[in-house]
Amino acid sequence: MSHGYEKGMIEKTLFIKKSNSEIILVQIYVDDIFFGATQDSLCEEFVAAMQGEFEMSMMGELPFFLGLLVKQTKDEIFLCQSKYCKEILKKFEMESSKEASTPMPSSCYTDADAAGKGVDQTKYRGLIGFLLYLTASRSDIMFVVCLCARYQANPKESHFKAAKRILKYLKGTTNVGLWYPSYSLIHLIGYSESDFAGCKLDRKSTSGTCHLLGSSLISWHSKKQACVALSTAEAEYIAARSCCAQILWLTQQLADFGLKISKVPLLCDNTSAINLTKN
Repeated sequence: MSHGYEKGMIEKTLFIKKSNSEIILVQIYVDDIFFGATQDSLCEEFVAAMQGEFEMSMMGELPFFLGLLVKQTKDEIFLCQSKYCKEILKKFEMESSKEASTPMPSSCYTDADAAGKGVDQTKYRGLIGFLLYLTASRSDIMFVVCLCARYQANPKESHFKAAKRILKYLKGTTNVGLWYPSYSLIHLIGYSESDFAGCKLDRKSTSGTCHLLGSSLISWHSKKQACVALSTAEAEYIAARSCCAQILWLTQQLADFGLKISKVPLLCDNTSAINLTKN
């Protein structure tokens, strides 16, 4: 901060410095620092300042971080966890398994399976832990991974089979990731959806949301709701509330980057829930 950097209002390990129309963003993670700027001279100035204060080495352009592969070109950035995905397949001996076209069947019915045969809890929890980390770049498996995660206390063979189905899907989609083009418009939009009474055990619904900045997916989540909704309107309204909360967080985070977005559309496909928000 003594070099003119300001701490982020939302993310306290983010530091920002603006110079006219140029900006540099610095993110600190434990003892690592990664940064980016709209001008090379800002990066060079930052490197010189840090090396003058601490005993540090410059590693060059970011190729790999916490299992996340970062491919950068002049026009785009691509993020994926292909190497991490292959490590999971190898660890659970699924490298030679058949590929699945979807992470779960459309007619999937998953419950506690009280009469089912139990499996090794440690192994099952380990698999779920690996898959949950993979959802950092794979929104397509978010719902089914969170569904399987509900049965970690007492996993059965049916649950392990469902989790292995995810691995079969990953085998054919190891290179799937997130694509961020540089020419994308700065336009934030949120989508919300709910699976009314989708859980057969307690009749709770599941909220699902995602947020796009231009054409780029930047945020998503799938979570079972804490209360039992008595109608689709209530379930959709709860999902929209979660989406709205994330939009508020994102707009404040973007404000740190100098991007002020005042009106953000939130799309919901339930008329009753929309009318409820207008009341």
